[in-house]
Amino acid sequence: MAADSDPESDVFEITDFTTASEWERFVSKVEEVLNDWKLIGSSVHKPLEKGEYNSGIWEEKTEEISFADYKFTVTHHYLKKESPDGEEKEEPEEDAFPAAMQDLLCMNNDFPPRAHCLVRWYGVREFVIISPGANNDAIISESKCNLLLSSVSVALGNTGSQVPLFVQIQQKWRRMYAGECQGPGVRTDFEMVHLRKVPNQYNHLSGLLDIFKSKIGCPLTPIPPINIAIRFTYILQDWQQYSWPQQPPDFDALLGGEVGGVEFGKLPFGACEDPISELHLATTWPHLTEGIIVDNDVYSDLDPVQAPHWSVRVRKADNPQCLLGDFLSEFFKLCCRKESTEEILGRSPLEEEGKENVDISQALSKLTEPTTVQIHKLSVSSMVHSARKRMSRHRRVEESPLSNEVLNSILLYLFPDAAEKPSNGSEAKPGASNANSPPEKEPENYNLYNQFKSSPADSITYKLSLCLCMVNFYHGGVKGVVQLWQEFVLEMRYRWENNYLVPGLASGPPDLRCCLLHQKLQMLNCCIERKKARDNGKRPSPLDSSAGSAGERKASGSDNGKAAQNSSGTEDRRERGEANQGKSWESWSDSEEEFFECLSDTEELKENAQDNEKKEGPPKENKDAPRLKAEGRLHPHGKLTLLHYIQEPLYIPVTQEPAPMTEDLLEEQSEVLAKLGTSAEGAHLRARMQSACLLSDMESFKAANPGCCLEDFVRWYSPRDYVEEEVLDEKGNTITKGELSARMKIPGNMWVEAWETAKPAPARRQRRLFDDTREAEKVLHYLAVQKPADLTRHLLPCIIHAAILKEKEEESTEDIASVKKGILQIISNASKLLRHPNPDYKKLEEIINQIMAVETIIARARSLKAKFGISKCENIDEREDLERFVNSLLEEPEVSVVGAGRGPAGSIIHNLFVTAQRAALMTLDEESVKSGSQEERRQNPGAVSDFPPPAGREIILRTVVPRPAPYSKPLPQRMFCVLMKEDFRLAGAFSSDTSFF
Repeated sequence: MAADSDPESDVFEITDFTTASEWERFVSKVEEVLNDWKLIGSSVHKPLEKGEYNSGIWEEKTEEISFADYKFTVTHHYLKKESPDGEEKEEPEEDAFPAAMQDLLCMNNDFPPRAHCLVRWYGVREFVIISPGANNDAIISESKCNLLLSSVSVALGNTGSQVPLFVQIQQKWRRMYAGECQGPGVRTDFEMVHLRKVPNQYNHLSGLLDIFKSKIGCPLTPIPPINIAIRFTYILQDWQQYSWPQQPPDFDALLGGEVGGVEFGKLPFGACEDPISELHLATTWPHLTEGIIVDNDVYSDLDPVQAPHWSVRVRKADNPQCLLGDFLSEFFKLCCRKESTEEILGRSPLEEEGKENVDISQALSKLTEPTTVQIHKLSVSSMVHSARKRMSRHRRVEESPLSNEVLNSILLYLFPDAAEKPSNGSEAKPGASNANSPPEKEPENYNLYNQFKSSPADSITYKLSLCLCMVNFYHGGVKGVVQLWQEFVLEMRYRWENNYLVPGLASGPPDLRCCLLHQKLQMLNCCIERKKARDNGKRPSPLDSSAGSAGERKASGSDNGKAAQNSSGTEDRRERGEANQGKSWESWSDSEEEFFECLSDTEELKENAQDNEKKEGPPKENKDAPRLKAEGRLHPHGKLTLLHYIQEPLYIPVTQEPAPMTEDLLEEQSEVLAKLGTSAEGAHLRARMQSACLLSDMESFKAANPGCCLEDFVRWYSPRDYVEEEVLDEKGNTITKGELSARMKIPGNMWVEAWETAKPAPARRQRRLFDDTREAEKVLHYLAVQKPADLTRHLLPCIIHAAILKEKEEESTEDIASVKKGILQIISNASKLLRHPNPDYKKLEEIINQIMAVETIIARARSLKAKFGISKCENIDEREDLERFVNSLLEEPEVSVVGAGRGPAGSIIHNLFVTAQRAALMTLDEESVKSGSQEERRQNPGAVSDFPPPAGREIILRTVVPRPAPYSKPLPQRMFCVLMKEDFRLAGAFSSDTSFF
């Protein structure tokens, strides 16, 4: 057994030392990243200009690498270079310092307001950071830190990169970095110290100079001068003497009836709290030397009033509460509510079912009874009384969130015509629909509703949205909204039943540029106009005053215009072809006994007798053909005569008006027509449905022109389809001969078919193309079944429209460039979003947030103007300077104060601090502070200091010394010191000569 085991014992394992270790792989990955980013070798950089770190663009690149299973993130931060005008020249000196070493001594960009912390501490324009991955632990142990630093040193040496490479160590919140930068024969080590408390011996400039000198270890006997830059930051938090100028809204005046319903049209605006929380004053001494200034534990020459440079930044309150933003946010939340009106009001379904049956029977009796209700007096009280009677069966009055007083104010604001006392109920408001018609010269703000698909700013829809928004915020939330909406719906039915037009709506058919709810209200007004005209025995007023009636359009338009309109059949009248499709989806009101307009038989006999008297004699042609009485004539059509009755003039008939349609009806019609398919039968049925208006006009034409033919109708209706040409007869005389166009002669032409089926019937004897009773009931039903969420979605464009108009009004007094740009951006985004039938809720919320941001900026501007007393400044030049200064504070991270503490803005800032100091220590009253001069306060040693202790002190120490030996190259040395109440940081960059040491 022992002999068998001997060969196995001779086997040994061979270790291959040529295989790369994990550390070597990590170094190789770092080198690969530097090569990919082209950070190899030296590069030429222009000297930094003053303020370039503030005005330039900082960019970064990121890569992921790993050390075994430990992941790291490599980030390249750099200041974007401007496009070079010419070619870069090569550096003649091969051993030139890296750009990072040159940046250490640059004084043009000390204390940048917005930059990476390493840029502020070391002044470098380009650097790479290796930091632990998001889910990895911090590098705390010293051995791991040294391993990473050695990896960095090897990678820089192998690649020849001159970009500083940092490693983040310790916890991330401490912002601790260690790094290295290598050049030809030189190296800079970046070191850092971070403590919680400031050591007493280093709490002043003299102690920090001792640290710096001991660290650089200058071997030269006369130590080179050390350049010093100092910045003290003072924070002002007490604004007691400069209260926030926003006035709280007077809710009693708004809703108590003193001011009236006019206040309901005004959206609130402004911040409820001061949007400016702190003012930071930075006093800077940019160029000092060690022997010029004294700052130790006993005495200091660093007086902030004497600082040569002041800069100010403001700290803004995070998400301050703003009135307009709260209104919009609370109203927008209703979009997510799923409850119906019944669920919100808590009605019983069984009880409601019985009451609905009663309502239906009453509605049917109302339709069948010919009697009309006489209203002798219309007022707000009567409207509210009738509404309360109808709503009493749904809920108790004491449960209503809206009081009668508030409800009266709202109704009076929405329906100002109700306050009038008409003498005749039937003619109470003849011009109500035009009372708030758009002005002739519409301003730019007025036309915003076209872009937002909302409604005009003076319309009832717009006013209703404002009232619902206010009720939702101040009176019972969603319950108040439901109550007001029910009152509104009842008022709409009241006006329909009693022939009162809805105010605040432009006359004419529904405007498809507006929201659907506005279109529905316009449709209801159209129905009321038709109903009034029918009840009064008159011909209905034109729905569109600009277009006139159908007969007038055909009579007054030129032949070319009419031909162009009818060149493609009945395309220009598709909106009017509603009657035939109505047969398929509406049946209860399609009675053959419903007429468009009826006149008495006596009036018909008189009209026929007058027409017979005008006739000169019997026609010469077709004497045996049966002739009917002419009915429904409007006026003769120029000099045209009938083709078969040459002596009989061609009369333009009285035709029915086209049926107005809202966008949902048009969409429904399009869906029905699309479902018919592309078959021959479907196309034929589609054509018949679209030719309802054509058939009605043919019947009216036949009634007005007995004995006419299709050619006569075409000559009036579509002149381009009647071709006339001059020919020679048998005797050689030139005569004009006409015939139908080629498309009219196509077999199965719809015009020919419709002409054969059309019966002579005047417009008043035809079935109505527009059934106002049915359409009005459809509108009222649509309004009644709206849930709060649906109502909010309908009116949200109006609210956004109103909010933007409010912000434009408020901005006009402030003149802030960023606000103007923000409003234009909101208008652009809202125009694209709100025109979509189903806008995205998240994008709508973003628009509301943008509106709130603009409101906050305006509030901040007003707050700063109040604090700097711009309105009280009498000198025009100083006032303009202060306004520019305030606008710069809003748009820039940090603003320089012209004249430092002695300029206009500096004096105001100084007084702010002095006032805050006196108020905090309770030593002097406001009058003594304002009356006392700066010299008097400085001469009085017992007086309180004008400024509080600095919240932060930043000191930069720079010099150029040979290191480590006296014969080494003079290299830049730098140390950045941060002294705060609970933070002490020293960030040093110490360069050494690696060739002569």
